[in-house]
Amino acid sequence: MVVFADRRDAGRQLARRLEHWRGHDVVVLGLPRGGVPVAYEVAKALGAPLDVIIVRKLGLPFQPEVAMGAIGEDGARMLNRHLITRAGVSPEEIDEVEARERAVMEERILRFRRGRARISLAGRTALVVDDGIATGATANVACQVARHLGAARVVLAAPVAPREAVEHAEGADEVVVMSMPREFMAVGMHYNDFSPTSEEEVIALLDAAAAPREKDEAAGPDADEDVGIPVGDVILAGHLQVPPGATGIVVFAHGSGSSRHSPRNRYVASVLQEAGLGTLLVDLLSAEEELDRANVFDIGLLAGRLEAVTAWLGTRADTRGCAVGYFGASTGAGAALQAAADPASPAAAVVSRGGRVDLAGPRLGEVRAPTLMVVGSRDEYVLELNRQAQSLMTCPTRLAVVAGATHLFEEPGTLSEAAELARDWFVEHLHGSPGDRPPGGPVSGG
Repeated sequence: MVVFADRRDAGRQLARRLEHWRGHDVVVLGLPRGGVPVAYEVAKALGAPLDVIIVRKLGLPFQPEVAMGAIGEDGARMLNRHLITRAGVSPEEIDEVEARERAVMEERILRFRRGRARISLAGRTALVVDDGIATGATANVACQVARHLGAARVVLAAPVAPREAVEHAEGADEVVVMSMPREFMAVGMHYNDFSPTSEEEVIALLDAAAAPREKDEAAGPDADEDVGIPVGDVILAGHLQVPPGATGIVVFAHGSGSSRHSPRNRYVASVLQEAGLGTLLVDLLSAEEELDRANVFDIGLLAGRLEAVTAWLGTRADTRGCAVGYFGASTGAGAALQAAADPASPAAAVVSRGGRVDLAGPRLGEVRAPTLMVVGSRDEYVLELNRQAQSLMTCPTRLAVVAGATHLFEEPGTLSEAAELARDWFVEHLHGSPGDRPPGGPVSGG
C-alpha cells in the first residue's frame, strides 16, 4: 500500500506523473480544502496557474445527505432528474435549496480568492486535483463544472482512489491516479499525516500561487495594482485591474460606510473582469475626510471626485482608450449619476445597486448615459425612490427588481444576480468600437 507523508508529499509525487502537461495551457484546480495543498505542489511543478473549483451538493429537502444534484460557479447546475421525480421534489424546492447552497458557495469564493477573479478556463485544459477520491461524486461534479466553465479538456488527478471510482469517473477526458488499492477503506489511511486543512492554509496557498502571476501581469500591459490618485490636496486610494484587451472600464462609487475593500463590490468587480472589463475600486474620500460624516453624504463633493478619477484614467496608456462606466452602491449611486449628468462626462453607462439615485436631485434629467437600477424587492423604501427617479430621467433606463433581496443583497443568490445584471448592462454599452457606443465614450487624457 502506497503511503504519502502528507498532502505536500502526495502533490510532489503526483506532479511527476503529470509532467507531460508542462508547457501546455493548463489551469490546476484544487478541490477545497484538502485538495488545495496537493494542487499547489502540482501547479508549482508544472509552472501552471492555481485556482480552486468550488462545488456544492444539492441535498433532498427532506434528506439533505442524499444529493439530487450539485452546483458550481457561473450558474453551473447538474440535476438528477430521475431522483427528483421519484422523490416528488418541486421546482420551488429545488430553487430554495440551490439559493441556500449558492450563498454558501459565493461566501467561500469571496473568502478563498480574496477578491481575485476566477482564472478563465475557456479553451484550456482543466487539471482537477484532490487529495484522494472515495466515491468520486464530488470529483465528477467538479469535472462537469470545469467543462461548463469552458475547459476544452478536463483531467482528474489524485494520489489515491479505489479502482471502481476511477472506472466510473464521469466528466473527465483523462484520470490520473497513482495508487488504486484493491481494499480501499479511506483516503486518510494512505497518509501518515492527514490532519485537516484549514481555510487559512487554503487562502495562503492561493495567495502564494497568485503572487508571481500577478506580478508578471502588473509588469506587462495589463494592470492589476494598487494605485494612488492625486485629487487636489489628497491622494485617493484605489485598486485598478485591466484584463487583456479591455475596451471598457467601470469605476466603483461606494456607499456610506463602505470602501474599495467591500467584499460585495469586489465580487461584482470580479464578475465584470471575467467579462473582459476593467475595474477601478476607489475611495472617493481620504481616511481623514471620512471622519467627518457630512463628507460621506456630500454628493457634490463625491461626484467631483468621481469626475477627477475619470480624468486620471485618461492619463494612463492602458485605460486612455477605454469606454467608462460607473457602478454606484447606496449613496455612491447618487454621486455616479450626478457625475454622469455633467455635459462633458464620458460616462457611457451607469449601474446602481440598491442606490440612492434620488440624491442626484434635479440633475437626474440631465443624465445621458443608459442607466440600470438594480433594487431588492424587499428594499421597499429605496425601490420607491428608484421608481420616482426613473420617471424623471430622459436617458434609456431599466429598473431591475431582484426577488427576495434586501438593501445589502445578503440573501442567497441575490448578489450574484445583481452582478450578472450589471455585467450584461456594461458589456452591452461599453464593448465595441467608440462609434458603436451610446452618448459618452472612451476616456481621453487631458
